[in-house]
Amino acid sequence: MRGKVNISQASVTIKKIRESVKVIRKITDFKPEIGIILGTGLGRLVSEIKIKASIEYTKIPNFLVPTVESHSGRLIFGWLSGKKIMAMQGRFHYYEGYDMADITFPVRVMKALGVKILIVSNACGGLNPQFKAGDIMMITDHINMMGENPLRGATDKKLGPRFPDMYNCYDKDLVKTAELTALQAGIKLQQGVYVGVHGPNLETAAEYRAFRVLGGDAVGMSTVPEVIVARQIGLKVMGFSVITDMGLPDAMKSCNFKDVLAVANKTEPVFNRLICEVVGAIKLR
Repeated sequence: MRGKVNISQASVTIKKIRESVKVIRKITDFKPEIGIILGTGLGRLVSEIKIKASIEYTKIPNFLVPTVESHSGRLIFGWLSGKKIMAMQGRFHYYEGYDMADITFPVRVMKALGVKILIVSNACGGLNPQFKAGDIMMITDHINMMGENPLRGATDKKLGPRFPDMYNCYDKDLVKTAELTALQAGIKLQQGVYVGVHGPNLETAAEYRAFRVLGGDAVGMSTVPEVIVARQIGLKVMGFSVITDMGLPDAMKSCNFKDVLAVANKTEPVFNRLICEVVGAIKLR
């Protein structure tokens, strides 16, 4: 019948969340308050965590498996700087061929497990000529250029509002906490707007120029979908980007994935120290 929806996508999603939580709870009863998504080349933050439990994505119903190098595919539960956290050591990307709802599914599971604050991280290209490769940028806002949205389709009020407000998308109080923490730790921290594209190709000179005109300071292939879902379900969000290469249209250089990983790996010790300090400074209510 024309226009008839046979099954609510949202109802299936709620069922899947419960299935995943049930399996995780059989392995650990740990109740995290902060969730962390570790981006490309940034997975070694796990070495700073006092681990309570570690679960392979393959053992969790309805979780995808990362296909990108440096994304291990584990959920880590434990303590970081005295806070109870869970971390995704490896994320999923739209360019891998997955649906947006599936990419963002772990964020909904985080919420169901008790997470109140989400910290997202990524490796990305710089657009702001004041930046350089190796800088860390705190995300203050984003522009969705992915051509897709994880909230599209059938929905259910149990998953959050149909039309969530993106006001204070990257929580201003958390931004201030990160600013002060970085200053006290002597860590240089840039700030800017993240442009999300679906990839997997890097951008042309004309695209870099256009994104800069739009107000972007960095461009990458992740983060935006997860943040949209996090805000729909009421999580506070803090975001960080490691600038791995510069997209300056009048001074472009060839870049490949090995170059990106090399810069991310070099910057990772400073990034890890920043995240440890910031997590320790967060005040949970």
